[in-house]
Amino acid sequence: MERVRELPLKYGCNPHQGEARVSAPGGLPFAVRNGRPGYINLLDALNAWQLVRELSAACGLPAAASFKHVSPAGAAVGLPLDDIDRRALRAEAVLDPSPVACAYIRARGADRLSSFGDFVALSDVCDASTAAFLRREVSDGIIAPGYTDEALTILRGKRGGNYVVLEIDPAFEPPAVERREVFGVTFEQARSTARIDEDCLRNVVTARKALPPEAARDLIVALVTLRYTQSNSVCLAFGGQAVGVGAGQQSRLHCTRLAADKADLWRLRRHPKALALPFLPEVGRPARDNATEQYLGPDAGELLADGVWQTLFAERPEPLAADERAVWLAATDGVSLASDAFFPFGDSIERAARSGVRYVAEPGGSVRDAEVIAACDRYGMAMAFTGMRLFHH
Repeated sequence: MERVRELPLKYGCNPHQGEARVSAPGGLPFAVRNGRPGYINLLDALNAWQLVRELSAACGLPAAASFKHVSPAGAAVGLPLDDIDRRALRAEAVLDPSPVACAYIRARGADRLSSFGDFVALSDVCDASTAAFLRREVSDGIIAPGYTDEALTILRGKRGGNYVVLEIDPAFEPPAVERREVFGVTFEQARSTARIDEDCLRNVVTARKALPPEAARDLIVALVTLRYTQSNSVCLAFGGQAVGVGAGQQSRLHCTRLAADKADLWRLRRHPKALALPFLPEVGRPARDNATEQYLGPDAGELLADGVWQTLFAERPEPLAADERAVWLAATDGVSLASDAFFPFGDSIERAARSGVRYVAEPGGSVRDAEVIAACDRYGMAMAFTGMRLFHH
């Protein structure tokens, strides 16, 4: 890969910040294969690439992430999709998805509403299966270590030929010291390189000690996701993917509520009534995502009102009753939760329990650790203290 030392950008974070560029003394570790990246595109791309590279290495599977505004909307490893997954994640048309395609379909499906206009990262070469799914999605760009010829042709046809396609050098390792400038002041720190693997989960401090292999995998998925999520942050994971990411909140309880609420919606999108919504053929994928979210939320009545539902559905959908919703969510179990810093109170555990959380990983070190452990014990959770904080700003 030929490396250029400097790349001019369309603009900075906002259009009025016109003078924008990126540079690296030894040359940029990526090549632009299509389009013209922007400042936020590259922040998303480089954070997302680190996430998928680390997640793939930790789990031994292809990994993908869907990034928006320098936090992941979703992340996943490439486990196979069943029929419910394909319907809930709008992947019915992908007849035989490859492992890397499965990873991205799952990552985008964690929160399809938030993934609208995302930046995609893949740990493996982008193949035609992945590109074919991505062609139908609203997305700003992609970063991967390579592309098949067919995939590159498909992606170059997106957004009127302006879709951003970046090829990363998978062998590139950044310097050990990071630098950034804020208000004319230069900050320096060592890169966060603490290893995330099953060894992080050995210090189980609750009465329940067992961490099944699937739970350990999901906790690793959640922890790696948090390393590249704006803090404070909490992540719920299940089935090899993030199902709820609560990012950038000042209160850890608010992080947990946000992540758990998203995980509940992920689960509810698999309810038979949600899967059977009778959309009109002309209703596009983003509108279907928005309407499904509204159907499952507190504003369902507005969606189902006369004059509204007729614009989306062939017939008026039957509402999802409160008791149906409660029964469906109550069946959720075996969810994993990780936090980028310790829980200062047991309130987050109380909220997490209502979303089926049974496995927890957090650094520990709060003066109220005993309170948090007791809350986990009340709900039969196994909690590991990792001893590792994962703040990211």
